[in-house]
Amino acid sequence: MKKPALLFSYIFNPLLIPVYATLFYFLITINYFHTHEVYLVFIQVLIVTVLLPASVFYLLRSLGLIKTRMLLDKKERRLPLAIYALLLFILIKHSLADFVLPELYYFFLGNLISIMAALALVLSGNKISLHVLGVSSLTVFVISISAYYHIQLLWIIAILITCCGFVASSRLIEKEHTLNGIVLGALIGVVPQVLLWFAWLFPVA
Repeated sequence: MKKPALLFSYIFNPLLIPVYATLFYFLITINYFHTHEVYLVFIQVLIVTVLLPASVFYLLRSLGLIKTRMLLDKKERRLPLAIYALLLFILIKHSLADFVLPELYYFFLGNLISIMAALALVLSGNKISLHVLGVSSLTVFVISISAYYHIQLLWIIAILITCCGFVASSRLIEKEHTLNGIVLGALIGVVPQVLLWFAWLFPVA
């Protein structure tokens, strides 16, 4: 069970979730954009949400500010989460316009709210599962796109819900989170995305 658990942890690394969401979004809406627009947004998302955070992580490790590879210690999570929230804010503010890419804009806004909530919990001494947060927010995003474009994506949604269970189980098997941390991670991933439906999904439903 250990190897499958590690596999799901790597596949649904929190840093990869924004990339998955962006790829999925453009696969659904590819006919609405020029190819260069798709590449431009995707590259920006890749740089800001994966390459820069990974570079900062290894810089912090080299400086001795982070000692564990998976950020097991609560105190070690504070600075990376704060930096990641700042990077998401910059991406939302300068690269994703709500009137051009509303669905993607609100997904990243929800993601930013989730990360800030996770940071607030860490500062108060609580650690949640960022893996579960990420995969649960991605699942809600796919459900949102399915409703927004009136596309039947039941099999993708079912697979993602199953993956949520596998990811949660993997974090418990690896003993990196308690059940409370798993549940909180799911709630913090889902609730901001659902609340933002009132800003973009329900008005056109």
